[in-house]
Amino acid sequence: MAELKGKILAGKILVQPQEAETKTASGIIIPDSAKEKPQAGKVVLVGAAKKDEAMEVAVGDTVFYGKYSGTELNIDGASYLLMSQTDVLYIA
Repeated sequence: MAELKGKILAGKILVQPQEAETKTASGIIIPDSAKEKPQAGKVVLVGAAKKDEAMEVAVGDTVFYGKYSGTELNIDGASYLLMSQTDVLYIA
C-alpha cells in the first residue's frame, strides 16, 4: 500500500476493507455473484477527535462495521471506506 496523502476530518476514519471470502470452511468455492460485502477492515487513517467525542480508533486497528456503513472511495486504484467512528461496531 502506498502512503496516503491527505487529511481526514474530525470524527472520521478511512478503512481498507478485507477481501471477501472465496471458499467456505468446507472448501466450497463461492461465486462472485454470491459473495457478500466485507464487514471488517483495517484502519489506515484517523481524523482528529471531535469536541465532545474522543477518538477510540487508532491506525492499524481491525474494525467491524455495519453492512451499509461508510462511503466507498477509490484512491490510487485501491478501495477504501470513509466512515464515522460511530459506524464502528467492534474493534479487534
